[in-house]
Amino acid sequence: MKILRLKNFITCLTAGIFLASCGGPNKPTFTDTPTSGSIVIVSDDSYQPLVSTEADTFMGIYRQAKVRVKYFSETEAFKELVNNDSVRLIVSARELNDQEKEYFKSRNLFPRITKIAIDAVAVIINNENPDTLFKYNQLGEIISGKISTWKQVNKNHAPDSIRIVFDRNGSANTRYLKEKFLGKNNFPANCYATNSNAEVVDYVSRNKNALGIISMNWISDKDDPSANGFLQKIRVAEISPPDTSKFSEQFFKPYQGFIALKQYPLIRNCYIISREGRSGLGTGFAAFVAGDQGQRIVRLMGMLPATMPVRLIHINQ
Repeated sequence: MKILRLKNFITCLTAGIFLASCGGPNKPTFTDTPTSGSIVIVSDDSYQPLVSTEADTFMGIYRQAKVRVKYFSETEAFKELVNNDSVRLIVSARELNDQEKEYFKSRNLFPRITKIAIDAVAVIINNENPDTLFKYNQLGEIISGKISTWKQVNKNHAPDSIRIVFDRNGSANTRYLKEKFLGKNNFPANCYATNSNAEVVDYVSRNKNALGIISMNWISDKDDPSANGFLQKIRVAEISPPDTSKFSEQFFKPYQGFIALKQYPLIRNCYIISREGRSGLGTGFAAFVAGDQGQRIVRLMGMLPATMPVRLIHINQ
């Protein structure tokens, strides 16, 4: 009888140790730390140049860390964040919407949002197009379809149709301009989508009547050969602020100083949203990007850092 009881005790003890080692479905075993391990993150394609540089630098400093980045349109990136539990954070041009907040709340998850930069949407035109200045309201009428030919922009221009080209359907750029100028209305029939910001640059460089919409991040780094190559192929338009601004009669390009002073009108924030509920590699990467080294990279790439002051120099001519 004693031997039977001893066998039962040993069996239960062994089973208990086995279950404890497995952890159960609600207690996953994590192997990463803020500076080591492996992580998958998603990013809006608008920020590929920035995120690629930040990730490479982070992994260069922390040799035991592996950050794998997947690039999507904004819509697809948020779907990955919500539906794919292996994805722990996103780099995006917007915060969570109400539906996404409710979803994470229902799972007892409370994502952390970190503002890492301020960037802009850039308007680009063909090198042969003489119209480089656009009033804010005029740009809105072009985006809404009220102005559909270049002759309506400039009476000396040929009556060719304006072909508005975005990076892709569901991108941050399309959402931003829709919210800015269209509200609940749809884009007009002369709007087209490519597959990337780089393809928009290529299309505009080959089509005189095109007006392209891209993220500033793709052309802001003056030390990047790719960005300089893009700038040689197209021209960046200057936009005036709305009529309510004291600078409404002036025109500005999406440069750091004009973004800092809010003179360039098409600006937006860039965020890291982490669903990681602990201090893991996602937390470490987000802290790096928002910290001194990560913010220096933001500044050097021509974007406006969220936590680092930018020095503005006024030169009298």
